[in-house]
Amino acid sequence: MARISVDTERCVGAGQCVLSASAVFDQDDDGLVTVLAPPADAAAVESAREAAAVCPSGAITVLES
Repeated sequence: MARISVDTERCVGAGQCVLSASAVFDQDDDGLVTVLAPPADAAAVESAREAAAVCPSGAITVLES
């Protein structure tokens, strides 16, 4: 299973993560990325990987375990 790491200091609030993986990511009141829950299945892991790839600030890391 994969683990998600986010760096809120790098986040610019673009929201691409939420558009790519709304089951995994949300934005807080300041628009910064938050992790709702670790990806529960292979499809969610793939969505999280896509979110990390399209994140303009590189604030998301998907760690494979």
